[in-house]
Amino acid sequence: MIETRCLPAGPSALAEGGQILRAGGLVAFPTETVYGLGADATSGQAVAKIYAAKERPEFNPLIAHCPDLASAELYGLFGDDARRLADAFWPGPLTLVVPARQNCAVSDLARAGLDSIALRVPAHPVALALLRAAGVPVAAPSANRSGRVSPTHAGHVMGDLDGRIDMVIDGGATEVGVESTIVSCLNGKVSLLRPGGLAREEIERVLGRTLDLREGETINAPGLLASHYAPNARMRLDATHVEKDEAVLDFGGRFADVQQASFDLSPTGNLKEAAANLFAFLRALDATGAEVIAVAPIPHEGLGEAIGDRLTRAAAPRD
Repeated sequence: MIETRCLPAGPSALAEGGQILRAGGLVAFPTETVYGLGADATSGQAVAKIYAAKERPEFNPLIAHCPDLASAELYGLFGDDARRLADAFWPGPLTLVVPARQNCAVSDLARAGLDSIALRVPAHPVALALLRAAGVPVAAPSANRSGRVSPTHAGHVMGDLDGRIDMVIDGGATEVGVESTIVSCLNGKVSLLRPGGLAREEIERVLGRTLDLREGETINAPGLLASHYAPNARMRLDATHVEKDEAVLDFGGRFADVQQASFDLSPTGNLKEAAANLFAFLRALDATGAEVIAVAPIPHEGLGEAIGDRLTRAAAPRD
């Protein structure tokens, strides 16, 4: 357990919060919607700490928060519709899902291995000041344990996450009280993925047309059931041996002596390191052309549960 400091918003707290984020720590902060639990979105190991603190059961894509549109454009590709919405509603309670730039600096873990990215510019002076102080995009789901009510006061955050995160910046009660609206701008379509703090009618007014609700489809967005990167190779989980024609996703050095393509999620058995490496190593093994990936057993406690959930989904039969 670590000491969680709760400080009133002000220049010193914001400067310290920015430093903590750059160093890979966790800082909860107010936005106009709810309090967010922030980590450096470019660091897989920092993002893994979010999942550990929240006890999040699976790796959904997270929203990367930026201080302005120009910063967001460093990570995502904005077409005409996305730019129109960003110009109209940012800063504000709107998250836009757009294609990720090639070699996007936001970590695979924050994007759940997808080729898209969820971006937002929050409309809260404390949030914007912290983002500028951090100098990095900040992945920030709601600052509560998974399955609990989203926090609208700093006290809510302390009640859930005291001893699990480094700092809470107290900016008072949030204004909107519900999460941001999420809109997808992918493949030439504009779709409402999650209703939230910005009304659908306002978005449609700016677009000049009706949004596609995409009901019943799998959604690539935070806060909803999400699809993730799935390798072309078949996955053989909890492997106790490795066949000669298999690639290997190792853990804790179990198969350190194999000769074929192999990546160890964490040679020392560190689950945070394993979570940070998961999607990148799946991509790398898939690139070898192997038809089967043998996966070493991974403990099911802590982040191991989320890693196991992700691997089970990747191993599920596909049509």
